[in-house]
Amino acid sequence: MTVTTVANVQGEFTALDRCDKCGAQARVRARLITGELLFCGHHARETGYKLALQSVEIYDPEGYIQHGDE
Repeated sequence: MTVTTVANVQGEFTALDRCDKCGAQARVRARLITGELLFCGHHARETGYKLALQSVEIYDPEGYIQHGDE
């Protein structure tokens, strides 16, 4: 299965966008059916592919989430 990175409809990240797990600068945005989650690079890699499978959209411009079986 391939994860598709989509355009960020809410604009680029700002300094005010923070990781929902630790408060670091957000690098990945995941939109789920129930809402939106922001992750720093570390937590995006840690949560990874499972998060992508549950998301409606992923904005990962720097490629923190591994796609497919990589």
